[in-house]
Amino acid sequence: MNKKEAKKLIKDVLSSKRRTLLESEAKKLISAWGISIPLSVLIKNKKDIEAKAKKLTPPYVLKVVSQDILHKSEVGGVVTDIKNIKELNNVWAKMLKNISHKMPTARIDGFLLEEMSSRGVEVIIGGLRDPQFGPVVIFGTGGISVELMKDVSYRLAPLDKKEALKMIKEVKGYPLLTGFRGSKPADIDSLSTAIIKLSKILIEIEDIKEIEINPLFVYEKGVRAVDARMVLCIS
Repeated sequence: MNKKEAKKLIKDVLSSKRRTLLESEAKKLISAWGISIPLSVLIKNKKDIEAKAKKLTPPYVLKVVSQDILHKSEVGGVVTDIKNIKELNNVWAKMLKNISHKMPTARIDGFLLEEMSSRGVEVIIGGLRDPQFGPVVIFGTGGISVELMKDVSYRLAPLDKKEALKMIKEVKGYPLLTGFRGSKPADIDSLSTAIIKLSKILIEIEDIKEIEINPLFVYEKGVRAVDARMVLCIS
């Protein structure tokens, strides 16, 4: 997906009266601005599992795609480290059973099958459109700890490399990126570049109210967006 297609996607979602993008849509959009995402396929029918899974390299991650399910893990809608197609078929059946039990009225748009990403330092990058200040960029310690620790920094968009680096250094979790307890330093340059790219998304697509990439894995070289969500402005 390129930027033109991404902007058309936003228009199509708004015209369908949806307020949020599906994870698969949000990831395609951020990839149009050069933020790395896992290789993936969208599967809508059980009969397509084997053919589509062969396009990827295991281990796999399977996620339900539904506009009605905001927290996939709470309904058994995310399974990681799936080693082969036989196991994938079993996981698919179990996931459907769990979801039908916990959220029987949820509309299921399909299942996102991804190549499992190796773990890196977990951070969150995101942004929101403040009614007073306009687009604001957020950076912080990622994963589930973001809600517990609230270890975040803020800047107004757009921002440059210097400000992005300042954001990164302001959070208490910064030492995790510099080689904590003998681990290798993470790629702070690529991380700052990803923050700038997210800032550009907020500037260039005014229909975005909130955007969040959590976690963004930061590696010794490069970064990868493992999960993404996006909320749109509806007048």
